[in-house]
Amino acid sequence: MKHAPLAACLPFLLLVGCGRTEPVADMPTQEELAAAANAAAAEAIANQQADETPDSRNYVNLERGFSVTLPEGWMMDKGASNADGIVYEDPGAGADVRVFWQKNGKDQTLQQTVESLSSSAEGVDGDFVGDNEYRGTANDGEGNNVALRLLKQSDGSIVTATFVYPEMLSEQYQGIAEKLLDSLRVFAPRQEIEGNAAAPAPAANAAQP
Repeated sequence: MKHAPLAACLPFLLLVGCGRTEPVADMPTQEELAAAANAAAAEAIANQQADETPDSRNYVNLERGFSVTLPEGWMMDKGASNADGIVYEDPGAGADVRVFWQKNGKDQTLQQTVESLSSSAEGVDGDFVGDNEYRGTANDGEGNNVALRLLKQSDGSIVTATFVYPEMLSEQYQGIAEKLLDSLRVFAPRQEIEGNAAAPAPAANAAQP
């Protein structure tokens, strides 16, 4: 029985020896595998959200490709929320969080986007984490601190999370803001996933016409 490994290899050796040029069954590309993984992760998050109570703290936007976990007891501002993102408020202290997707029509770099934010707030200070993430703090000029995080998606779109709270309550809210911003995740939006599935790339070993 010592020849069993060799016997298992024979079909492969015969295929190589024949030098056939016909295409074999298409194997998924790395992009397709990544898209499938993103889709599975997004669906899992969405299913988890659906199983929870209406006051679920997990917000998932499959269309825009991001998710975030919100503070317990906060309420959604339905008038300010839309298909691109959400606004949640602490009903007792005047703090709120805004998480929105924005199409990058001008194909700006993340640095340029941050510069635009700096022009509308005071004392913006932070750091870039690689090419696709920025974290910082600012002041809105009205006695409120702002903690922010920006994430750039693969198609250039930007997801921005801003956590605004009264400066006098910094000790109470700073940890909450940090935890919320840490929970922000981006993934491939539904349209990109469906597009990759509808038009798979040709297999590398396919015969050219």
